[in-house]
Amino acid sequence: MSTQAITLINVLKVEPEHQAELIDLLKQNIDNVISTLGGWRASRLIAAADGRSVVIHSEWETPAAVDAMRADPRMQAYFPRIRALAQFESVAGGEVFSRRSTARDTVSA
Repeated sequence: MSTQAITLINVLKVEPEHQAELIDLLKQNIDNVISTLGGWRASRLIAAADGRSVVIHSEWETPAAVDAMRADPRMQAYFPRIRALAQFESVAGGEVFSRRSTARDTVSA
């Protein structure tokens, strides 16, 4: 198995009236479970302005760390609660390109 860092993206589809509840549940999960697991680096939650989606962007040290997270009994206890609020899809992979804005990228009017 690869030892390359891995990014995990979860796209959760939710009814707008449940988006805040879902975000609270995800924050609780990150604070109480995810952040305690070996190999975890960072997690970000992105809420769609229309209330219909939440994206979880997580960074992990290795694919094995993601597998261990998914198998953790505390994490497994959250899955039914998350599924009760949202449908979700996961994508895991390694970064292949990144670019950030720099001062010279800024165009003056």
